[in-house]
Amino acid sequence: RHFHAHFYSFRSTFIATMMMIRSLYLPTLGKAGTSRVVSVLAGYDVRRLSSQTKDKNSEKEQKPDDDAVISAQKKLKREIENLPVDYSDISRAKVAIRGGVRRTECFKSYFLSELIGANVYLKPEFQQFTGSFKERGARNAILQLMRKKGSSLKGVIAASAGNHALALAYHGRELGVPVTVVMPTVAPLAKVDKCRKFDARIIIQGAHIGEAKSYAETLVEKEGLTYVNGYDDPPIIAGAGTIGMEIIEDVPDVDAVIVPVGGAGLIAGVACAIKTLKPECKVIGVEPEFCASYTAALQAGKPVATPVQNTLADGLAVPVVGPHAFEVARHYVDECVLVNEKQISLAVLRLIENEKIVVEGGGCAGLAALLPGSALDRPDIKGKNVVVPLCGGNIDTTVLGRVLERGLAADCRLSSFYCTVSDRPGGIANLTSLLAELGASIKDIYHERAWLYTSVDQVQVKCVVELNGKEHGEKVRAALTAKGYSFVWEHRK
Repeated sequence: RHFHAHFYSFRSTFIATMMMIRSLYLPTLGKAGTSRVVSVLAGYDVRRLSSQTKDKNSEKEQKPDDDAVISAQKKLKREIENLPVDYSDISRAKVAIRGGVRRTECFKSYFLSELIGANVYLKPEFQQFTGSFKERGARNAILQLMRKKGSSLKGVIAASAGNHALALAYHGRELGVPVTVVMPTVAPLAKVDKCRKFDARIIIQGAHIGEAKSYAETLVEKEGLTYVNGYDDPPIIAGAGTIGMEIIEDVPDVDAVIVPVGGAGLIAGVACAIKTLKPECKVIGVEPEFCASYTAALQAGKPVATPVQNTLADGLAVPVVGPHAFEVARHYVDECVLVNEKQISLAVLRLIENEKIVVEGGGCAGLAALLPGSALDRPDIKGKNVVVPLCGGNIDTTVLGRVLERGLAADCRLSSFYCTVSDRPGGIANLTSLLAELGASIKDIYHERAWLYTSVDQVQVKCVVELNGKEHGEKVRAALTAKGYSFVWEHRK
């Protein structure tokens, strides 16, 4: 493994060097010439080299003779070379943002690996100063604009639900560039307050990110600002792609990378880097069911408008994926799966309980897809080395409380039921005594007389109880039945 790590590190450095040579000496060397050198090295694999050394004739046997196959390969190569972002952009971004953005390290989670049945590595991007991976693209974009426009740069503007706004505001202040941010009404209060602390001008406008973006674009012409798209501008995608380079450096034997998808900028950059450095590694996207814009784009063959519902993964609620991001992602990403609200809340809960870290809903969507019963709980993932970027940790305290309660309910550790008891003294006491004997802790209890249409000497109570899990809940239900109570259990799994 150490040999692999050194090899991939060398390969990454070599590719970056060749890309810089291409940019400096493009008239002499030419893009095609450098691309050929880079693609040869990027497709190189130590284990494949070992097998070829044993059998030198195998290479000749593997060369395609079919003209149609060769033609298709050439067409694909031309398409990749014409993409808005390539590995050279990501390499330059890594050099540009070095020192201004934290280099997070992947670490293996013992408890989550046991739970999922794979070697799960987490990349804690929530440890960035503003709490998300967005800093990488934001800093890279501002630096590029400063080089291109110089003193003519009046300021930058963006539409964001929070993380991109925070990153742009912070690095704009650090680099001396004025920042205006348009945030939708659903943006978490914690993110809005932090943006103000970074001296950014905050405008709350629009029901979702799409409407906020439309309003921001009207200010571009009025005030002469430069719009920075948080998920579609090439410098943003390239900055996000540096995560992929670091993943290969930290976990050189990675088999799959599971990436949250909102506007598709993150997965586009990460997939480009991963597939360049290790083509056999799978890159899988994950997006919420309540805003599956990337899935819709794949089905339509182009970015299309998608209905948006309020979701715990608010940072991923982008109604239309970016066209640049989609063009890159469709060439590199292997597949995309969906997760529901229950799975997202469980992922937040699992991270708090097992790793003692707080991650927002969108930031842990990748983990949500890996949990038992989710879309990636399948044989081809079991036993593999899987990396999950935890993209952000900016979540409102009030929202966190609700998410945890939903997670506990999904885990059968928080349940509620209606029960009919005697309205005479001791009626409710007998019920609570039974629950105490069974080890069920009463979180809330509500007393209701008016809407019960049975005997006048009976009353209905609603109990919210904390349990140890599904089996404990079944035990409580069996005991209530045995004691003759009439009840309706609200949570079943």
